[in-house]
Amino acid sequence: METAEFLQTLETEGRLLAAAAEEAGTEAKVPTCPAWQVRDLLRHTGAVHRWAAAFVAERITEGRPPAEPTDLDGAELIAWYRDSHRHLVATLAGAAPDVECFTFLPAPSPLAFWARRQAHETAVHRVDAESARGGDPTALTPAFATDGIDELLRGFHARPRSRVRTPEPRVLRIRAEDTGAVWTVRLSQEPPVTTRDASGAADCELSGPADRLYLALWNRAPLPDATGDRALAALWRETSAI
Repeated sequence: METAEFLQTLETEGRLLAAAAEEAGTEAKVPTCPAWQVRDLLRHTGAVHRWAAAFVAERITEGRPPAEPTDLDGAELIAWYRDSHRHLVATLAGAAPDVECFTFLPAPSPLAFWARRQAHETAVHRVDAESARGGDPTALTPAFATDGIDELLRGFHARPRSRVRTPEPRVLRIRAEDTGAVWTVRLSQEPPVTTRDASGAADCELSGPADRLYLALWNRAPLPDATGDRALAALWRETSAI
């Protein structure tokens, strides 16, 4: 996917998130994140939007933590989230393609990184907001879901902090049935090593439509039926939280 596509998705997902949060109310529980109420979701996601925008707008090259507000709630908090989202979209849309700033996953450019990362950040939390509201979640396109699986497996879980590890080498395969994308995740006592292929035998395979796999791997939906050693599927559920 191109940066412009991620920006369009980011804009749409943020609007959906705000609408679902408003319908649910800031006191509503978030079933997909049991420790949160909608107010926690909005404070977190809005703070991440402002944090990301600052790196790009101010060309900040070193990491720093986001700062969540603690005194906003109700309609005021929803309005603040909407403003945070609009500011992020405008910042990324207006940024120079060659802008240099902090990133934390490999990407063709910092702008490409932040557009992609914030699109997926917002999509996952939009699902959270819709879970608080109730009803079926808005569908994700297969192409976007496939990209998000790739970011999760080959980006986040390639980092040293990934806790998805096994005492002995094991292989987990992820197969998106609608897009044909396949990932082979080699597990060991070291961080997972994931390749975009179906090479070698797998101890366990998870397969399904890309959007279902995306939500399942982000722990927002049940994992699809596993073939082979289901303990590896359970391991993912227990240790993969970002």
